[in-house]
Amino acid sequence: MAAYYNEIDPYAAQWLRNLIAAGHIAPGDVDERSINDVKADDLKNYTQCHFFAGIGVWSYALRLAGWPDDRPVWTGSCPCQPFSAAGKQQGTADDRHLWPVWSELIRQRKPAVVFGEQVEAAIRHGWLDLVQADLEGIGYAFAAVGIPAAGFGAPHIRQRLWFVADAGNEGLQRGVWCGTTGAEGSPERHIAERGGPDWLDNNNNPRLEGQRGGHQAEGRQWQGSVRSVAEAGESGGVADAIGGQLSETGRRPLGRIGESGTGQECDRPGPTNGHWRNADWLHCRDGKWRPVEPGTFPLAHGAAARVGRLRAYGNAIVPQVAAEVISAYMLG
Repeated sequence: MAAYYNEIDPYAAQWLRNLIAAGHIAPGDVDERSINDVKADDLKNYTQCHFFAGIGVWSYALRLAGWPDDRPVWTGSCPCQPFSAAGKQQGTADDRHLWPVWSELIRQRKPAVVFGEQVEAAIRHGWLDLVQADLEGIGYAFAAVGIPAAGFGAPHIRQRLWFVADAGNEGLQRGVWCGTTGAEGSPERHIAERGGPDWLDNNNNPRLEGQRGGHQAEGRQWQGSVRSVAEAGESGGVADAIGGQLSETGRRPLGRIGESGTGQECDRPGPTNGHWRNADWLHCRDGKWRPVEPGTFPLAHGAAARVGRLRAYGNAIVPQVAAEVISAYMLG
């Protein structure tokens, strides 16, 4: 039993091979062909198939959630460029709209479970309606949820649309999870409860999407907002984007960061929650703080393979959020 990874970017494909060799993701094969060239018969000997695989985060997230490597599943994060606010907004008319290609492979192979992800802006282009109609049309039970990484303690928003399709569970909640009240033990309730109190209303039911204001909650660093170290009850320095060091109070003159320098002081971010509690914070020249994984500092000038690393990071999903979606399905 082996996993199949489909990824056209050579840099990411080699990264996948390195991760497989190191044992960080499920063992398997990396296929650098376009998904347009992949045939259903090419996949018949694989237990898990990961499309648009990037750097293998779906496989890593499955492991985080306790999903065994030998349990069948397909995953994929279709290209977001047709729908992203940073793109040309061509939607389904964009050549990179590859859901129809992936859905045809799903139709032919009929995997037991499919997990997927997309930028939430795709909803405005009818992408979610298309995906749901296609999957339910071939017998899958379908559910989707729009949640941010911030809802699970990340120091950034990263709002994304997640879905699961089940070939053998007619009891799976259909529709959009965050648009229902959520029965006890249901996937939408599990996600809301793990997301924290701001995802639950006064009756302890998951809030509708437009009712959530978690990014404004006290003490949560959901939009990169900052507090002084004194307010956070912490002290200690953190390196900034140009290699300087903050004082123990967490403050330093802006003149040491910006070119003009006003002599004013700025606050470093307070603590974050969950998996991101140990994030390194970079204070950048525009005056904003940005969190990075501890020890990576990928924005440093001269870092090896900087462009490739940034592209891979930018296209990747957040594994901890994916793991929560997978866990919710497993509990449901």
